[in-house]
Amino acid sequence: MMLSPEQTAVGFIGTGVMGKSMAGHLQKAGYALHIYTRTAAKADDLIAQGATWHESPASLAASSDVIITMVGYPKDVEEIYLGENGIISNAPSGAYLIDMTTSSPQLAARIHEEASRRGLHSLDAPVSGGDIGARDAKLSIMVGGDKADFEAVKPIFELMGKNIVLQGSAGAGQHTKMCNQIAIASNMIGVSEALAYAKTSGLDPETVLKSIETGAAGSWSLSNLAPRMIADDFEPGFFVKHFIKDMGIALSSAKEMGLQTPGLALAKSLYEQLSEHGYDEKGTQILYQYYVNSGK
Repeated sequence: MMLSPEQTAVGFIGTGVMGKSMAGHLQKAGYALHIYTRTAAKADDLIAQGATWHESPASLAASSDVIITMVGYPKDVEEIYLGENGIISNAPSGAYLIDMTTSSPQLAARIHEEASRRGLHSLDAPVSGGDIGARDAKLSIMVGGDKADFEAVKPIFELMGKNIVLQGSAGAGQHTKMCNQIAIASNMIGVSEALAYAKTSGLDPETVLKSIETGAAGSWSLSNLAPRMIADDFEPGFFVKHFIKDMGIALSSAKEMGLQTPGLALAKSLYEQLSEHGYDEKGTQILYQYYVNSGK
């Protein structure tokens, strides 16, 4: 199947903080865009620019050659793909199914198996880069699935990201995203503690950041989220509630493999405390507040 913009209808399910920008890039490239969201108002901008809104995943799937999902939790993925009125039961033969949600590697393998049985092409392709990466089309995209399917949809991936790597068979993209989230989890502790230390010791955190962000301590979180922490900007580029979900998946997968991940377990426990205080809808940089307020 040729997936040129002129000949391809793309269905996109999930136009949240990141999904809206991702879908917008595809629309600007000339793809006929079909949208499903539980709340139609979340897609108003895309609809105003010509996207077609559907009342169900089944309707969207039946109208699309490529179906991309970017939803919240594995249970949402399972329902949308494997449910009686889901994508796999309604997508046309030969369609490409791309789940970009951070979800379970085991679920990704199940979806791939069922899709293949029905003559569909399935890829798991979680992303990293948050709202900034989605807005600037610079996401890192980690892909699991068949090489031929990957090559077929790579031009679509290239409209949303810059670092696009086929990691292996079905589920490999999700396993790679777990590696990403494990690295971020402990790093966020380090970034938050460092800035809290700077502030508590009487230093100017902005000046400290100038010294440490380009040295050995440098990281994406330090360069992109530390300035938000300093400015008390805790609006979500990535929700606390979704990070807790991701860490739970990673801990479960690690346990199945017999791998100890104490840093990950600590990070999850800290974010769960933030969740208990009502910060689920804030960005992950809210962890800074945990440390700043710890002595009060």
